[in-house]
Amino acid sequence: MQKISSTEKKLSKEETLAFLEVLRTRFLEHKHRHKGLVWEDVAKKLKAKSKKLWSLHMMETTGGEPDVVGFNKDTGEFVFVDCAEESPKGRRSLCFDEYARVSRKEHAPESSAVGMATEMGIKLLSEKDYRALQKLEVFDTKTSSWIETPAEMRTLGGALFCDRRYNSVFVYHNGAESYYASRGFRGSLSV
Repeated sequence: MQKISSTEKKLSKEETLAFLEVLRTRFLEHKHRHKGLVWEDVAKKLKAKSKKLWSLHMMETTGGEPDVVGFNKDTGEFVFVDCAEESPKGRRSLCFDEYARVSRKEHAPESSAVGMATEMGIKLLSEKDYRALQKLEVFDTKTSSWIETPAEMRTLGGALFCDRRYNSVFVYHNGAESYYASRGFRGSLSV
């Protein structure tokens, strides 16, 4: 799991150029994820939003392989989601949230999914987002990903996660304090 530096949330000029090229290459290689969208429009938005570019970079450095999966006409924002084949390696072995993490009597992980997402400036996928992502490609056939959990379920100690098995998407519940080497989280970011 990667430690997040919360002090400098900005990429250098060199890092920006190199990372924009990574995103451009991925965008062009996976056109089925964003039919009808043009890279130049995406790049223009990214160049104007340095903190959001930093968040995308954190998604990348933790193994998420973020890519554009849509455009919100209401907000005028491009929607990026982690498109790594499996739950991002740098974001696994995490409890659901900070309350669950500190409530563990022993062997507490260094961070939580909600805490890490907040530090990165992204949000966990909802069940709807997760299912939409699975319609684009096949993800999480060997891993699973925490997703947004309704407050009343979380108050009772539970949390939700998803994966794909047997060519179907499954939603499960678990105690929020649990964590596994094969469970992480996928995030989204609107730019």
